[in-house]
Amino acid sequence: MPVPWFLLSLALGRNPVVVSLERLVGPEDAARCSSGLSCHLWDGDVLCLPGNIVSTPGPVLVPRHLQTELVLRCHQETDCDLCVRVVVHLAVHEQWEEPGEEKQFEGAADLELEEPRNASLQAQVVLSFQAYPVARCVLLEVQVPAALVQPGQSVGSVVFDCFEAALGAEVRIWSYTQPRYQKELNLTKQLPDCRGLEVRDSIQSCWALPWLNVSTDGDNVHLVLAVSEEQHYGLLLYWNQVQGPPKPWWHKNLTGPQTITLNHTDLVPCLCIQVWPLTPDSVRTSICPFKEDPRAHRNLWRVARLRLLSPRTWRLDAPCSLSAEAVLCWQTPGGGPCQPLVPPLPQENVTVNKAHEFPLLKGHPNLCVQVSIWEKLKLQECLWADSLGPLKDDMLLVDIRGPQDNRSLCALEPSGCTPLPSRVSTRAAHFGEQLIQDLQSGLCLQLWNGDLGALWACPMDKYIHKRWALVWLACLLFTAALILFLLCKKDRVKGRLRLWKQDVRSGVAARGRAALLLYSADDVGFERLVGALASALSQLSLRVAVDLWSRRELSAQGPLAWFHAQRRQTLQEGGVVVLLFSPGAVAACREWLQGGAAAPGAHGPHDAFAASLSCVLPDFSQGRAPGSYVGACFDRLLHLDAVPDLFRTVPVFSLPSQLLDFLGALQGPSASHPGLLQGWAEQVSQALQPALDSCFQSLGAPELSRGMEPGGDWT
Repeated sequence: MPVPWFLLSLALGRNPVVVSLERLVGPEDAARCSSGLSCHLWDGDVLCLPGNIVSTPGPVLVPRHLQTELVLRCHQETDCDLCVRVVVHLAVHEQWEEPGEEKQFEGAADLELEEPRNASLQAQVVLSFQAYPVARCVLLEVQVPAALVQPGQSVGSVVFDCFEAALGAEVRIWSYTQPRYQKELNLTKQLPDCRGLEVRDSIQSCWALPWLNVSTDGDNVHLVLAVSEEQHYGLLLYWNQVQGPPKPWWHKNLTGPQTITLNHTDLVPCLCIQVWPLTPDSVRTSICPFKEDPRAHRNLWRVARLRLLSPRTWRLDAPCSLSAEAVLCWQTPGGGPCQPLVPPLPQENVTVNKAHEFPLLKGHPNLCVQVSIWEKLKLQECLWADSLGPLKDDMLLVDIRGPQDNRSLCALEPSGCTPLPSRVSTRAAHFGEQLIQDLQSGLCLQLWNGDLGALWACPMDKYIHKRWALVWLACLLFTAALILFLLCKKDRVKGRLRLWKQDVRSGVAARGRAALLLYSADDVGFERLVGALASALSQLSLRVAVDLWSRRELSAQGPLAWFHAQRRQTLQEGGVVVLLFSPGAVAACREWLQGGAAAPGAHGPHDAFAASLSCVLPDFSQGRAPGSYVGACFDRLLHLDAVPDLFRTVPVFSLPSQLLDFLGALQGPSASHPGLLQGWAEQVSQALQPALDSCFQSLGAPELSRGMEPGGDWT
């Protein structure tokens, strides 16, 4: 029974089953027709000369559909070759004269058309076959009786046995009539190798072929090669790239049975495996078993990199092809999302390992490239910051040109593009007139100019300096007023100074300790809560480091590099790393503990918590955390039981209910007097309560009640 291509493709999946093929005995080619047709195969091959399409009056016979089947052509019982059987389905097609013919011949043409409709049709069908390095063309002569000649109707099929081809080869097949009455039909197929067909005992080249199995054991992938002890063979791991030739990754000649172990981080969708015996003209078996592996797709984005080649060109480097889109965006120094410049700049389809160019007049450190797939952000890099320095406090003006020379000017802000001039209460609107004057005076840098508009970067430093001058003046006035007030309250001031002296004497040993806060940026409300805690702790003279206060360094260095530097400095100085657990932080930790690291870009470009897990988790699993780490969560936002067990090797506190113990743990061995700790706890609690209430109200009661249950799932 012949095997159709669609059934064979099902059989040759990741775990192929053995499929048997029909056997043809003898080396001779043959042709046969369906009922009612007569056909003849011309002896020998013919030249593949399709020629031009011609037009002729009356119905003609043309191929309508191509079908292929795999068979074995056997010379002896164990001496067979893989062969491709071709089935051509034929139909009657009505050919009319071109519309430019003279009208006086219309009557004569009608008389000529009458006769062929009552006569039989005859056609020469050409089959062209190409499978490097073999190319053949054969000619089939087909005759259709008059009773079956109905224009537009199928009349049957003709079968050719068969075209020999090598295992694993790519074949291309064409079919057309001679002379040609329409375009040829064509198809391309990839032939299977020895793995999925019952051919090992029939095709001699498969006898010595190594047999390869892929198995998974936790984080490792094993390539098991079952061969005899003395057999020599080659093993090649390569990346199968669509936009270019395969790229070798690892190659070695081996002997006997082997098991090759790959780490799960090495897997990518286009990683393929090829094995072959070390004999002349040997058959090679190739499989690509990781195309649908989720770990492989996560690794692909993890290793993908954006690189700047010149001030206008950039490239996405990745081992596999990607179907993604790229767009320029504008990143402000204060953090927040990068604003895409669409319109007026369009999105661009990305081809990996190929230079791309944006039509920029000038580069700018705030210009970044975003790569997305299915509207989901995967990569973001501010490429020009590496060559032009850190992010600048510039305002991006968008000059949009509409029909009939209509123009509109707006300033790009996190809330959108603010029209200028405008009376809304935004930063750009406040300086709107000055920005327009700077643009007209040529003080702004033009980044892009096109038919749809232009982009301008206007410096804001001088306005910030003016604002700081006003702030300093206000501070001087406030200081003077405070001195006057203190003079009026002299006795109270003396009492405060005595308390302050006691505070200095009791807590001087702990006042200089460093504390690095790590948290997951779940939402804006939670970030405000973390900021309130960091500010309150810094009032106690703790040297607090948190990514909220280091966005410029975070953007310049990247979250992972920033965390490494801060962690090393904190621990070297005897400080403590504080893990603030939230629903998002617990989910990220569980994902890591279950063997699936978060995809690059999944938590945003400024999330130091997600970047830090690769170092924090080994510290806990290897017993280095006690004395260097402290955990905490917030009352009503997360229950202590929701913290993963791995982190229970260090103290974990609920704030603000356990603030007293928490502050004692931050001070370490040189803890202050209990009375001073109590005062500090009250001070921090008062600072935390408004932010905690605001965060609690923004979450809503139903979701919060579920989040407080021990071990509950947050949604």
